[in-house]
Amino acid sequence: MSISNVHNNCSLSIDSFQKLREMFNERFGILFNDGDRYLLESRLSARILDLSLDGFEEYADLLSNTSQSGELESAIEMLTNNETYFFREDYQLNAFSAEILPSLQRRNVRKRHLNIWSAGCSSGEEVYSIAIFIAESELFTNWNVRVFGSDISSRMLARARSGIFSKSAFRNTSDYLRMKYFRRVGTEWALKNSIKEKCNFAKINLLDAARAGMLGKFDAIFCRNVLMYFDRQSRTDTIELFHRHLNASGYLLLGHTESLFNQKTPFAPVELHNAMVYQKREEAFV
Repeated sequence: MSISNVHNNCSLSIDSFQKLREMFNERFGILFNDGDRYLLESRLSARILDLSLDGFEEYADLLSNTSQSGELESAIEMLTNNETYFFREDYQLNAFSAEILPSLQRRNVRKRHLNIWSAGCSSGEEVYSIAIFIAESELFTNWNVRVFGSDISSRMLARARSGIFSKSAFRNTSDYLRMKYFRRVGTEWALKNSIKEKCNFAKINLLDAARAGMLGKFDAIFCRNVLMYFDRQSRTDTIELFHRHLNASGYLLLGHTESLFNQKTPFAPVELHNAMVYQKREEAFV
């Protein structure tokens, strides 16, 4: 195949773009706008060449095959941003530590269980950051503490389970915390077992009601910088999912660009020091 043919075959037509974005929206709830056509073309072209396909039309046909769910998940992984690091949006984590954790400690003191969910956890830095804040609080010694992370990317979850991170993951981490909870392994850093053993991960599509329904109840749910990619109905469905899986008066923590204002939800806003979070209301979701 000549260079010119490669270029032509990897041009994304309007029809193929429409077919692809409808598939991604239906499966993952992610909404690609008209202006995202070049994003799909630039990020998926290499995959078409790797598979020796004739172009985006053939690639769209491949993805529409129900037996190719793994390829569909690989495609969405190439199109979404998995970049993260430890203690991201630390103002919210500080508020979680200073105000939410003491409240949960008082509420759960008899059963001595604490369950936190990080939805859309990518490579695991958020999960481990939460576990470290819980350990640093010293409020849950000898408790059954579980921090659960979920994502749609098998590759990101494998990295999370390894507990090994490069220097770039620590751009917002103090030397004190890095030395206390990690050990040097060559040019990378490995999480110590005292934190790692409190965390577990699973592949969860937030729109897969059957799979997500297997989860238990949580005292707090983090879902930061995920809903911003969803269409309105997918956001509504996901918020309802979180409501079902939160304990009474449980907390929902979203990213700084996301909010539940100007829409009817089963959550009440709670203003903490330098952070806005949401608390489960018990009335039915309508």
